[in-house]
Amino acid sequence: MLLEKAMDGFELTNDEKALLLKHARQALECGVRGEPLEPLDLSKLPTVFKTHAATFVTLTKDGMLRGCIGALEATISLVEDARQHAVAAALQDYRFPPVQPSELGDIRLELSILTPLERLDYTEPGDLPKLIQPGVDGVVLRQDWQRATFLPQVWEKIPSPEDFLSRLCEKMGAQPDLWRRKTLSVFTYRVIKIHEEENTDT
Repeated sequence: MLLEKAMDGFELTNDEKALLLKHARQALECGVRGEPLEPLDLSKLPTVFKTHAATFVTLTKDGMLRGCIGALEATISLVEDARQHAVAAALQDYRFPPVQPSELGDIRLELSILTPLERLDYTEPGDLPKLIQPGVDGVVLRQDWQRATFLPQVWEKIPSPEDFLSRLCEKMGAQPDLWRRKTLSVFTYRVIKIHEEENTDT
C-alpha cells in the first residue's frame, strides 16, 4: 500500500485518502441538501484522521472553479476539518451562488492538506521571488489586518513568481506592486492533494 509524505511526516495511505474523500463528499451532499451532518465516531476511524490538520476544499464543475474554502492553521481533526470545509466551499464562498442539489453529480472535489506555515525571513523586497518555489509552495501574504493565500495549485495558471506575488497582493486588497515596495509578512506551506477522480471508481 503506497504512502505519501508531507514535509512534516504526515502520511496517508491510498485507502485513507479514499475514505477521507468519502467523508468530505458525504458532508458536501448533506450540506447542499440541507441535511444535518452525522456525528463521527473517531474511535472507529484511522488514527491519522484524528490528527489536527488544516485543509482547503476546492470544488470544480466542468473543469471550472465552483467554490474553495479552507483554513491555514490546524484547530480540529483532519476529518472534521475536511467535512466542514466541504460544506463551506459549497455554500459560503462569496464568489459563487450556493451549490444546488441538481449540481452535485457534476461537482468534483479536491482536498488539500496543508503542512504547518513556515515564515520567510528576508530584508530586500526584490529577494522574495527567489525564496518561493513555483509549483511547490503555497504562499500567505500578511499586511496589517489584510491576509491572502494561494494554494500551490495556482502556479499552474500563474507560473511566474513575480506575477504570482502581484496577483496575491491584489487578492489581499492591496496594490499589485506592494511586494516590490515593502517587506511583508510571508509564509509558505506545502500540500498533499487528493483528487476525487484519482481515488474513486467512478
